[in-house]
Amino acid sequence: MTTTTPVTFDRRPDEYRHWRLQLDGEVAWLELDVDEQGGLVEGYELKLNSYDLGVDIELYDATQRLRFEHPEVRVVVVTSAKDKVFCAGANIRMLAASEHHWKVNFCKFTNETRNGMEDATAHSGQTYVAAVNGTCAGGGYEIALACDKILLIDDNSSTVALPEVPLLGVLPGTGGLTRVVDKRRVRRDLADVFATRPDGVKGKTAVDWRLVDELVPRQGFRDAVAKRAREIARESDRTGEGGIELTPLEHRYVDIEVVKDQATITIKGPENDPGDLREEGANGWFLAMTRELDDTILRLRTNEVEAGTWILKTQGDPEKVLAHEQAVLGAKDWLGNEITHYFKRTLKRLDVTSRTLIALIEPGSCFAGSLLELALAADRQYILDGPPIDDEDSEERATIRLSEANFGPFPMGNGLTRLQTRFYGDDDHLAWLAREKDHELSAAEAVELGLVTDAPDDLDWEDEIRIALEGRASLSPDALTGMEANHRFVGPETIETKIFGRLAAWQNWIFTRPNASGPEGALRRYGTGQKAVFDRKRV
Repeated sequence: MTTTTPVTFDRRPDEYRHWRLQLDGEVAWLELDVDEQGGLVEGYELKLNSYDLGVDIELYDATQRLRFEHPEVRVVVVTSAKDKVFCAGANIRMLAASEHHWKVNFCKFTNETRNGMEDATAHSGQTYVAAVNGTCAGGGYEIALACDKILLIDDNSSTVALPEVPLLGVLPGTGGLTRVVDKRRVRRDLADVFATRPDGVKGKTAVDWRLVDELVPRQGFRDAVAKRAREIARESDRTGEGGIELTPLEHRYVDIEVVKDQATITIKGPENDPGDLREEGANGWFLAMTRELDDTILRLRTNEVEAGTWILKTQGDPEKVLAHEQAVLGAKDWLGNEITHYFKRTLKRLDVTSRTLIALIEPGSCFAGSLLELALAADRQYILDGPPIDDEDSEERATIRLSEANFGPFPMGNGLTRLQTRFYGDDDHLAWLAREKDHELSAAEAVELGLVTDAPDDLDWEDEIRIALEGRASLSPDALTGMEANHRFVGPETIETKIFGRLAAWQNWIFTRPNASGPEGALRRYGTGQKAVFDRKRV
């Protein structure tokens, strides 16, 4: 089950069908009230506040608007507008009927949205609190797990649960297993019991096992949550006023061209010098470019699933790119902070995208500083050593430039910069690179510094690139996905790398196994009254 209509990710609060956003000074309330008939694709009803991709697109939009449009908000309370049910998780009918790529992209996007909630708590002083006012299962509990605090209604019936393993034959799809042990610090034996117990855990046991933080009496639940939220708000260091509106996307700075199995993404640098960030608002180059790139990645991942290779290009003046970058990184206020972390999250989205990424650095490119991060995120980088292909008399040459942006502000999910990941454990080389900051690096210098894969000259450029792309296209997409994911993340594991590298890989495999998705599998037979038939061989 997939939609033939291209999925869009641009939303506005007055168009939400599933979420209510209410503002009360320094506390915002995000209430889940899913429209049962509002599925993104026909063929299922979103009962019991279960969700599909459309529900999560709205949640993502709300989290972004809270960060940019409401700097006064210090606490976001996530709760349900329905009585006795918080969220039943991802809609099972949707999952059972969906094609494999749809399930995978859905889980990846929901994971990224949960990570964004945690990022807001960690870096924006905008703490997320789950007010669980009813049964909370599967992906519903994973929404709660993404929050910093979980408050559970004490009504002798409401539970938290991760029933995917016993009921569906799959894993919780949005980081639940990892967050339970790594974030909530639940003891592993208790986590084992919890994840194999379909009825979940309630009350004092849920607190004792660290599955939730506090119990709140049913009587006066909302008032008690509001009081607790204001206490947490007093601990926040978030300051700011006069948020900026995230206006509808225009796609002025990011172009896409899809031809068969390749997509070319061209990011255009700014034409003007930077102005005041607040006055420019969503029209400022850095923020506008980031929003467009974010949207581009999401739309290509969802709608162009056969475009297995993405070619990354840039066009523009490197000096202007660096000037806009400095305006953001040097702002030292809430807005500069939000733009910085948004670009960081967008680069992370690129890192975990299951596509081959090839950066082409040509004369007229502006791979400098923050935009050089795009090239460093790629699996290979090629720089043209010579004049433009269509103008051999030109003196223009391709260059790249390192800046402070490459040494800390935009870490990967492993907690390292892309340079630290590229030269893992080689501190001497990293020190050499630091000395090469802030000046143009020629093709030869880029090769010497190990910042590019190869530097074909203008005579060989087109043939070399064609051979590289054709060679890539001849390989198994599945093997490439596994290979790239293993190469991209080196060094220490974090919650993010475990979710995207370990948990997601296992889940993707389990999704294709007959024990889950076969005609007699648990996912297919759920709700039919028939028991699943399992192949008992352990693999």
